[in-house]
Amino acid sequence: MQSLQNQRVSLSLFFFLSGFNFSSWASRIPTIKSALDLNEAELGTILLTMPVSSLIGLPLSGWLVSKFETRIPLTIGFLINSICLSFIGLATTSATLVMALFLFSLSMRIFNISVNTQAITLQKQFEKKINGSFHGLWSTGGIVGVGFSTLLISMEVPITTHLIVVSVISVVATVFSFRHLLRNDTSASGNKLALGKPDPFILFLGLLVFFAAVCEGGMFDWSGIYFQQVVKEEVFTAGYLIFMAFMALSRFMSDRIIERLGMPTTYILSALLIFSGISLAILFPSFWPAMLGFSLVGFGTAAVIPMTYTLAGTSKKYSPGIAISLIATFGIVGMLIGPPMIGYLAHAFSLKVSFMAFALAGIMLIPISRLFFKMDRSSEEAYAVTSEEAA
Repeated sequence: MQSLQNQRVSLSLFFFLSGFNFSSWASRIPTIKSALDLNEAELGTILLTMPVSSLIGLPLSGWLVSKFETRIPLTIGFLINSICLSFIGLATTSATLVMALFLFSLSMRIFNISVNTQAITLQKQFEKKINGSFHGLWSTGGIVGVGFSTLLISMEVPITTHLIVVSVISVVATVFSFRHLLRNDTSASGNKLALGKPDPFILFLGLLVFFAAVCEGGMFDWSGIYFQQVVKEEVFTAGYLIFMAFMALSRFMSDRIIERLGMPTTYILSALLIFSGISLAILFPSFWPAMLGFSLVGFGTAAVIPMTYTLAGTSKKYSPGIAISLIATFGIVGMLIGPPMIGYLAHAFSLKVSFMAFALAGIMLIPISRLFFKMDRSSEEAYAVTSEEAA
């Protein structure tokens, strides 16, 4: 029988590598924009490919995690995702880029549902909270990825070489880590969707993920462009790097913060940090104010999705895999609306003005979270009891 520690280490590696892969692509968006001579609206349209592909992949993801051990779709999805990263680097036209992004995003969706389902299942076998640390490792992988990208950009390494190297690293790591993943975790119940009136539990959690996804997705896709065009910073990865660094730091601290403040207060704090950070970057679009603003946004967005996924695992109606799949749908819609919307607003007005949408999305976490906890007091009470037992 595999030890829990081996399972945790293996799963942690996949979270880390996923962040590394994603930031390697995201940090190269300005490179791709310049290479293909795209304006903001054209880039926004191409970025629509990813959320559309993810939305298509959600039913498939939910079916896979309900029928098979999650390690199977997790591994296959990540291998395909890693290979498609190379295809992005090899794309020379808008059409080939769209095809590469479609497969990259589809496989990433399958992987994400599987890895988060496995994380929640593994969490139940530990006395202390560990889910926040998994997401912290995703952000840490993102930091390492954008740092590695910044180094290669400064050395003028071509994007093709860069992304192929990342693909090879990920494929090799997957082959060695697969055998340590959690086994026999197929859920026996809660695997069927109940059609009819929307479940308020899923609806409110989904809306929280939606607004968090608008902020996160927009920062992933547009922070580099913002620093390049608004802040006028030559090393355009600086904003993305500071955002990811403070997101990672906050995620490693998130379990303790939640235990100390409680989930309702943590959602409010997250919203205020996002709003304040974006407002600072808009009002004072120079290097240090923007860096401080993006740091606050990183702190603010960090806890929302892992905290909401933890709540999803307490669903009395659905298995963790199906609950996460349903809630992730809202996140995909947020990704579908957020980054492209910024592109269109930036083209119509300015990139600085378009960032106001992130501030508004962040502040919406307050009323939605208050409605959720007012409707479902048992979730906060259950979390509090679990935390006391772990202590």
